[in-house]
Amino acid sequence: MSNIITYPTGTPSASDLVLGTKLADPNIEGDTNKTRNFTVKQIAAFANVTAAYTVYTALVTQTGGTAPTATVLQNTTGDTLTWARTGAGTYTVTSGTALFTPNKTAVFCNVGNGEPNQMLMWTRTSTSVLTLTTNGSDGRITSGAFEVRIYS
Repeated sequence: MSNIITYPTGTPSASDLVLGTKLADPNIEGDTNKTRNFTVKQIAAFANVTAAYTVYTALVTQTGGTAPTATVLQNTTGDTLTWARTGAGTYTVTSGTALFTPNKTAVFCNVGNGEPNQMLMWTRTSTSVLTLTTNGSDGRITSGAFEVRIYS
């Protein structure tokens, strides 16, 4: 029998296989545990679905009198979020559903390469709208990190 600690470590790719056991279904008479291969991609997708929260992560930039633009890095919410400018230094992120659950929504944000010493604050305005504010001026956010976590 091979000694598992003698195998070299590697960096997995999405199509690599991991050996595992599919447990027997106790509701099916005679079902037994089965040895199966699982892809790294399947395991990652399962981990994302069963995580303690869903997440929307983006890099956000806002210039002039326009709505912020977002480069979405990850979105496991199942919803599309829409950015808008509602006034100088005030922006909204809107979901098509009641995504932003009270007492279960957390937002992490910064101005990125924007103006130094600039504050960016957020408020859960409703179950479908988050409001972000700077000090009342536009053009303060450049590639700012923005992440919303909705805990289950």
